[in-house]
Order: sequence, then structure tokens, then C-alpha cells
Amino acid sequence: MLATIFSAGLQGIEAELVYVEVNAGESGDPRVVLVGLPDAAVKESNDRVISALGNTGFKKPRTRTTINLAPGDMRKEGPMYDLPIALGILAATGQLKPDNIDHYLIAGELSLSGATRPIRGALAMARLAKSLGKRGILLPVLSAPEAALVEGLEVYAIPSLDHAFRFLNGQLEIAPTPARTHPLPYAQGEDGIGDFSEIKGQHALRRAVEVAVAGNHNLLMIGPPGSGKSMVAKRIPTIMPAPILEESLEVLSIHSAAGQTLGGPAVFGRRPVRNPHHTISDVGLLGGGAIPGPGEISLAHNGVLFLDELPEFKRSALEVLRQPLEDGVVSISRSAGKITLPCSFMLVSAMNPCPCGYLGDTKHECRCSPTQIQRYRSRISGPLLDRIDIHIEAPALSIADLRNEKPGETSEAIRTRVQTARNRQHTRFKSSKVTSNARMTHAQIRKHCVIDSTLGDLLQHAMEQLSLSARAYDRILKVARTIADLAAAEAIESNHLLEAIQYRSLDRNVFY
Repeated sequence: MLATIFSAGLQGIEAELVYVEVNAGESGDPRVVLVGLPDAAVKESNDRVISALGNTGFKKPRTRTTINLAPGDMRKEGPMYDLPIALGILAATGQLKPDNIDHYLIAGELSLSGATRPIRGALAMARLAKSLGKRGILLPVLSAPEAALVEGLEVYAIPSLDHAFRFLNGQLEIAPTPARTHPLPYAQGEDGIGDFSEIKGQHALRRAVEVAVAGNHNLLMIGPPGSGKSMVAKRIPTIMPAPILEESLEVLSIHSAAGQTLGGPAVFGRRPVRNPHHTISDVGLLGGGAIPGPGEISLAHNGVLFLDELPEFKRSALEVLRQPLEDGVVSISRSAGKITLPCSFMLVSAMNPCPCGYLGDTKHECRCSPTQIQRYRSRISGPLLDRIDIHIEAPALSIADLRNEKPGETSEAIRTRVQTARNRQHTRFKSSKVTSNARMTHAQIRKHCVIDSTLGDLLQHAMEQLSLSARAYDRILKVARTIADLAAAEAIESNHLLEAIQYRSLDRNVFY
């Protein structure tokens, strides 16, 4: 008897329909044959499923049984096919009525006892089920909450193979998982992140960070050890505007496909913050693998990628950031296929001014030679620096600043101004896919960053003095537009432009 179960496989972060076809009662040796380009984890499904069937009290197949995962030219990976294979065997051997199976998309890993375990890509599978017009989707208990974010689809949390069997046979009623709601942004001190009020001094740095977040601009902080660069970076999420629902779904889709949500229900409605170590490989940063998957830049989509000690990263790893920073997507080609992943993130980076870290510090002597400083700085290429909108110095704190007990401005106050500036940008770009000033196209820069002849002469003079590239010219205008938005100004004024020009510290060779 032939039975077909609708399931899904992951291709990058998207789900593709997979037909689990089970044919039992064939002549020949009594064994189970699995075909359809399965990987090692899928091949091991045979043993898991047979043990789960026996331990749950069902009859094991006693004839030759062929299981085909179609389409045959698509590589199948992971244990997500355990549950549909088990139900397909039950339907093919006449133990399960096949009447209701076609109404659902089914996926899940099984333990040897028949209990379900969470899988990757539940949200993408739920979106696929909805697009196919399915009544609902059957998923493990820990994977169901993220799938419940998809409206108009019934999501059933299945604790075991026995529950799935009785549910599909009409012997058990299971209530659909309640839809999840969109949470509020970070509260002060939530998740141990801290608050900007805890930062001592560094007023120029705080201002630069506010401008960067308001326009989603890339940021580079330069300063000696202990100046608070990492402390500021860790608190950036507390001043970022809450993501809209569609942005949250994009983030969760990527993290689910990468297996980041297998430990339990995912944190939904938070902008991701990724902080990879400087020993990370090119593939770990960009994404890839034998079967291409998301890397750190995609896991930081709609959030922050923080690279501490920027010059310590491998040159090749930094150079792969150039195209994603410009386009907001990354294409990865491997023998298993080609995928395109979103990676629209805000790059926040930090570095010391020299190898010892004390160049320009009045309290510590720098022991680095000019050659050592140049070699250290040259690890960051000019094209990469061009793509970082804001370079800001973080000088060492004085003892008076450290002893000051007066709290600084809170994250909530800063976030309010940032949200107001972002609202102006959303109104400005409502007819396009652009959502922030940093993502403006050349045509939009010419339209929304108009400056008069006096300001044009000022900018031209700065460009010539600093030997800036055409890309840096556009980025100065973008930052100036953000500063004007924070000031609620309709047009870019001279003080906005001058502040934006000041945020090109490395172009001005201030450390020599």
C-alpha cells in the first residue's frame, strides 16, 4: 500500500516541499529502503523510526518497504523527517487512516521512545504550509511556538508519535498553539544588558552612537584599553528601535534555520546582537558549509554585528564583509547548491589606536614605532573603511569621570529620540524598500540630501583635504541627513554637515 505525507526541507532559510512516499507490502527481503538523496542523519531515521514504532506499541513493517523523499534531486538533511516517515509507515501498513493526512504538513525528530524533539526551520515550514493552503502543521512541542507566529494557520504541538497517530485518526483532540504576540523593546537592565546611564563620560562617543543607531550607520570606535568601547557596544541594543513584525519574522527565520532555537522557545521581537571572536573563519562569518547555511552576518540581520579588536581579525575575513555591507545580501555557491541570504546589519567595531593601545594617551607612553602603527592600521583596508560611515575616538577616562556619581542619560531617553528619527525616515522612504538613511540609493541621496552651493563648497574642500573617495562623499551626506533628522530639520544645515565630516577620524590620520 502506498502512502504520501507532506513534509518540508530547508534550502538556506527557506522551506521546500518534500513528499515522503512510503510503499509497503513489496516482495523481497523484509527491510526498509530509504532513497531521495538523504544525508547521514536522514539515513539514520530508519533505526530511530523502527525503534519508536516498537516502543510506542505499533507493528513494525514485515515486508520490504521503500521510502522515497521527493523531489529526488534535492539533498535532504537533518532528522526532521522522522515523524512523517513513521506516520507514512503506519498509513502504508493500514494502521493509520489516511483520510486527514493531506490536510497537514508534518515534520519532527523522534527519540527511540517515540517522543518528539525540536527541529530547525519551523517558522519557514509554517510559511510554506500556509502558502500551500494546508489546514495546519504538526510540529514538536518546542518548535510549535515559533510557527504560531504565522497567521491563518493552525499549529499543533505534538509531544509524541502516539499523539500524532491518535490526532490524525480522530481519536484525540489537540488545541492549536495560541498565536504569539509582539513584545515590547528592551527594558532597563533586561537580560543583564545594562543601561547607557551607567557609562561615565564619553559624551562625544555617546553622541556618535546615537547618530549611528538613528540612521543604522556602520560605526568604528577607536580608543585605548579601558575607555569603554565594549561597554558602549553592549548597550547599543537598549537604544535601538523595536523591530516591526516583518523584521522579527525575518530574524527568527534565520535563527531557526541555523538551529539557534533548538534549546527552547526563541526570544522573539529582539534585534540580534552577534559578537564573534576575532579567530572566526571566513565561512563562519560569511556563511557556507557543505550544505550552505547562514553565518554570523546573516545571524545579525536587522541587528548588530560587533567586531571587537577589528585589526585582529584575519584580513580575508574582513574583506568578505565588503559586498554584504553594500548590498545587504550575500550569495553562497557550493556543490550542494546556491543560496542567497539576507544580511542587512549595523556593523559596530572597535580597535586600539596602535598595537600597544596607548597612542595619544597622556598618561601612558606609546612604545610602538611608526612602522608598527602603520602595519597595524593597514590590516583594515581602505575600501572597508569607506563602508564604515562613522569613525569616532574614545579617549581614556579621567579619574574625575570615573568618580562621578551622577548618572548619564538613560537608554530610554536616547531610544525615544532614535525612534523619532527613524519614524521620519520611514515616512520619507514609505514608497520604497529602504527603511533607514544608511540604506539610501544614489538616486535617493540626490533627492533627500540636497545641499546648497555654500555647503557644497565646504564638502568639496573637506573631500580634497582628506582625499576621500566618492563612496565616502555619499556616506557623509547620509550621516548629515541623519543628524538633521535627530534635530527635526527638513534640510541639511552647515552644523549637520560639519559634524558628519568630523566622523571620518581615520581619514584624517589623527593618530600621527
